[in-house]
Amino acid sequence: MNFLKCAKEIEGELIGIRRHLHMHPELDYELPLTSSFIKEFLDNENIPYKTTAGSGIYGIIEGEGNHIVALRADMDALPLQDKKSCEYSSIIPGKMHACGHDAHMTILLGAAKILNSNKKNLPGKVLLLFEPAEETSGGSKIMIEEGILEEPYVDAIIGLHVNEALAIGTIGVKRGVIHAASNPFTITIKGRGGHGAHPEDCIDPIVVGAMVVSNVQTIISREMPPQDAALITFGCFNGGTAQNIIPEEVVLRGIIRTVKAEHRDYVKRRFQEVVHGIVTAHRAECEIFIEESYPCLYNNDKILDSVIKSGETVLGKENVVHIPHPSMGVESFAYFSLERPSAFYFLGCGNSSKGIVNPAHGPYFDIDEQCLVLGTALQCENALNILNELNV
Repeated sequence: MNFLKCAKEIEGELIGIRRHLHMHPELDYELPLTSSFIKEFLDNENIPYKTTAGSGIYGIIEGEGNHIVALRADMDALPLQDKKSCEYSSIIPGKMHACGHDAHMTILLGAAKILNSNKKNLPGKVLLLFEPAEETSGGSKIMIEEGILEEPYVDAIIGLHVNEALAIGTIGVKRGVIHAASNPFTITIKGRGGHGAHPEDCIDPIVVGAMVVSNVQTIISREMPPQDAALITFGCFNGGTAQNIIPEEVVLRGIIRTVKAEHRDYVKRRFQEVVHGIVTAHRAECEIFIEESYPCLYNNDKILDSVIKSGETVLGKENVVHIPHPSMGVESFAYFSLERPSAFYFLGCGNSSKGIVNPAHGPYFDIDEQCLVLGTALQCENALNILNELNV
């Protein structure tokens, strides 16, 4: 099957779908319009489906065989004002598909259409996973808990993400860890408030907090191997009401990112030890809360080999870019990768000649829509390649 030819034949439909979704972004699990649009599309293509994780959807294409490969797309947008000036800018104030999930859904719908029309030639089944809340808590975790990978049993899972740093017509692949794990944290430091003119009568939580921000960085710079990436980022430092008042408490919030499970455990433990040590040394008290958020995303070598093969078939060997380092961003597909052999890759959507260079999670983010055709063809090729290999 020539999937690239098939995808080019529906290019106009793909662009229309993506622009509709881009204009109507929704957040988290509150995705009534998005879910309804996907269900209507699947109904029109006679693809059976069920709901999961509230607003999530999973459909199945019944090919000839018992093995199952899953293709996943995330559904939610970001709480961000779209500042692009174009005919498909978001019409919902304060909401925008600034991370490309509109493209991911479009690609999966396109792949569903093509694979379903060729299901008699498929040596197995294809599960279509539409995941809510990727940007927040991760709908994939709930989907797994609800058993969508078990009945019927899924053998492998493929995910992709558009990437404006990669040129249109390329994909980026990496073996091993491709996305970091994350642990958001909150620190409440309690001192003794008072007049700014008399610090001797106070225990200043702002000074203690500043020392915490500075000193925990040595966990990364002096306790982590230099060749292994890890980060501690403080995004919020809140406290105080006036220039001449030492407050009673401050609240610090941030996130820890690591790319190895053993480092994740070590940094969390040392983080608490260092914070408690600094706070105690300065006569203050503290409460530390560290969340268990997304794990590392691991690519399975065998499944990634299939992705590379698909990339070389659809795009050419020279357009499969091997990425040397993992992204320190997080991705809820990681939960799937812990359950089944999986591969996650980046789809180039940047085009400097068209001015499509603005970063994801920014108000001017956009894609070269040619990536919709290429992504659709790649996902079809991935599904066929893996099913063929599972049947060997």
